[in-house]
Amino acid sequence: MRRYTVRQLDTFLAIARAESVSKAAATLHVTQPAVSMQLRQLEDALGVALVESVGRNIRLTPAGREVEQFAIAAITQLRQLDDTVADLRGLRRGKIDLGIVGTAKYFVPMLLVHFRRLYPGVDVTLQIHNREHILDLLQRNELDLVIMGSVPAVLDCSSSAFATNPLGVVSAPGHSLSRRNKAPLDILNDVDFVVREKGSGTRVAMERMFKDNAITPRIVMEMPSNESIKQSVMAGMGLTFLSLRTVRRELAGGHLALLDIQGLPLVRHWHVAHLRSKRLAPAALMFKEFLLTSAAPLINTWA
Repeated sequence: MRRYTVRQLDTFLAIARAESVSKAAATLHVTQPAVSMQLRQLEDALGVALVESVGRNIRLTPAGREVEQFAIAAITQLRQLDDTVADLRGLRRGKIDLGIVGTAKYFVPMLLVHFRRLYPGVDVTLQIHNREHILDLLQRNELDLVIMGSVPAVLDCSSSAFATNPLGVVSAPGHSLSRRNKAPLDILNDVDFVVREKGSGTRVAMERMFKDNAITPRIVMEMPSNESIKQSVMAGMGLTFLSLRTVRRELAGGHLALLDIQGLPLVRHWHVAHLRSKRLAPAALMFKEFLLTSAAPLINTWA
């Protein structure tokens, strides 16, 4: 007979994500001793140690990593059961674990406001990371849906485009290249660039474009934040390659300039994706349908 509880599994997953009992307690809004007790009871029930100390943090043992995968699957199935029953009862409620890449944070909160007006009973838990981390969470089945530029073919996912994502090169208004019209791409050779970090979807798109056109810019700084990059470019550190969804207000206010370069902006698309093997609960299906039918005009107005 099973001797562990759903609460213990929930607590264990919170610890695994935070790699800290105290941080897990803060996330769950309970005391640290309560979290420690739930973990100890789960370990006693299973008969194996699930975590081990590493300095001031903890990490999963090999057994803990195995248990984590089963716990994720079990909690996901139970939540889908709750959502399905609620939908059958006509309550139109549920919970969505949504992951987005950093660039999408410029419009996703606005979309969530509109979605919540339609479905006030649906709770959305939002995680924001770079592309590499989001793909890792998706592969581990920790997210219902993701919003990102594209999903690698190696992942067996259902992916649908719902809005455009134009990318271009921007500079400070006083930069010499800002006065050029229809400049060739090779004008970017040996020019200073401030760029996103490795693992970012924007960085991947930029490197692919430069490689395809034999362009070699001079990377003077890498930053994990679009906001830091914009401030650096405004200060004159160099050019940058960003989604134009992230700089609309700076361009309109004259704080940044969009370079007029042949072949740009590069138009990509935003996609909503999920593992093909995942059976989406009604709440997630409603949000996916909302994105496919309503998101594009809202984004075009907003960003």
